[in-house]
Amino acid sequence: MTTASCFAAHASDSPLVPHQVTRRAPGANDVHIDIEFCGVCHTDIHYAHNDWGRTVYPIVPGHEIVGTVRALGSSVKDLHIGQRVAVGCFVDSCHHCSSCDNDMEQYCLSGFTPTYNGSSADEGGVTYGGYSKNIVVDRHFVLKVPENLDPAGAAPLLCAGITTYSPLKHWGVKAGMTVGVIGLGGLGHMGIKFARAMGARTVMITNSAHKAADAKRLGADDVLLFTDQAAVAKQAGQFDFLLNTIPSPHDVTSYMNLLKIDGTMCIVGSIGPTSELNSRPLIFGRRSIAGSLVGGIKETQEMLDFCGQHQIVSDIEIIKMQDINHAYERMQASDVKYRFVIDIGQSLS
Repeated sequence: MTTASCFAAHASDSPLVPHQVTRRAPGANDVHIDIEFCGVCHTDIHYAHNDWGRTVYPIVPGHEIVGTVRALGSSVKDLHIGQRVAVGCFVDSCHHCSSCDNDMEQYCLSGFTPTYNGSSADEGGVTYGGYSKNIVVDRHFVLKVPENLDPAGAAPLLCAGITTYSPLKHWGVKAGMTVGVIGLGGLGHMGIKFARAMGARTVMITNSAHKAADAKRLGADDVLLFTDQAAVAKQAGQFDFLLNTIPSPHDVTSYMNLLKIDGTMCIVGSIGPTSELNSRPLIFGRRSIAGSLVGGIKETQEMLDFCGQHQIVSDIEIIKMQDINHAYERMQASDVKYRFVIDIGQSLS
């Protein structure tokens, strides 16, 4: 076993502070990783503040991890010491249900083990995440990072990236299609980059006119201001697919008339209960509302390789570990473009 310096929250109303956790000694199938960078996801804040009522303290957040291999278990033959690797939102699953058998560990019927705040046989009884100097993870859940990608910019790909790539890939986004990305934030900015790289005509849909220039810088072909009802009416029935990244409750059916016959809107923001469903836009167009989580390990590796081929990383602001509490405050005020990434290697001793 080894000790890892980290930052942890000890109660819902306390800041993250320096802490130490114990990592297990690498087993035969394990990879011991020195963490270089860790992205900051809004989910980290929810768990640190116990917004969902299931946090086990102390909690060490972080599930957008990029680092280098420190040590390998005896059965791991396809990685080498010093290789750049990544870890995403989960570090285990049952391995034998229908979902796991079909490379969809994110939908494990027994429930996947999240990278932090999940039940673990390791000391402490829970998993501890990437706000830490190192981590030990089963090889199956360790991903290879293309050498041409900036490691800091690659970190958010492990959550914000795969959350948007997976539905675009599943619903077959390609050249000749028109895709609307609803909401420009940590997820939305990745949705624009992926849809454009897949060849689709990509439209940013927003209520904020001041976001138009940035959307086009990120690759959007056009911007639809949803508060402009005349412009919205002109776009009715023009979209093959809508990627809804808004993270708060809203009237999801208000966007449905934008879809073509048989079009789908996929929700990737954890909005919880929302307004009563209006079925008319669905049945008068055979349209669908769907949801999507992150991708499985195979698909996440595919996404990283796609990013390597197309030179895609997240737009980030690098922070020191000691600035995490201020970063949380800024995230809650939507003051980041578009993802914070902690420089673990240089700021956590």
